[in-house]
Amino acid sequence: MPSSRYLLVAAIAAGTGAAAVAVAVAVAADAPSKTVMHSHVYDSVQIKAEPTKTGARREVFDAPTATLERFASHITTLNPGEAPHPAHRHPEEELMIVKEGTLEVMLNGQPTRADAGGMIFCASNELHGIRNVGKTPATYYVVKWYPHDMPKTAAAAPAPAPMK
Repeated sequence: MPSSRYLLVAAIAAGTGAAAVAVAVAVAADAPSKTVMHSHVYDSVQIKAEPTKTGARREVFDAPTATLERFASHITTLNPGEAPHPAHRHPEEELMIVKEGTLEVMLNGQPTRADAGGMIFCASNELHGIRNVGKTPATYYVVKWYPHDMPKTAAAAPAPAPMK
């Protein structure tokens, strides 16, 4: 017959194991879904535009894929004279495609323009910013990809120059 001490140790181990499982289940329930994105058509007309201080934003997708930790896209509309945020840098690469309007694009301190149909590529950790310089709203699509091995923070760099 097992000793009282053996039974006590077994009961503590069983209780600790059950508690660990309960905690893991609770944490998993609160964690965002990590469902891998599959092929899909996104209809921008069906995506609700959320007003922002500078125009509007439509969230298209943000999920892992078979080869990326995260793949994200949104559609931004900027009112004339507006910028979504100050020039900045981040570790993920980014592609913006101008649907309509005229944007002033600052890439590593060098200003240029992007009109409807233009494509803007922002490399990892390179300073970039945009502003609508037209007289009508400017809309552009943003696509960002986050590889599994990407550093989680931007490289240290001087403070960005303000968009004028």
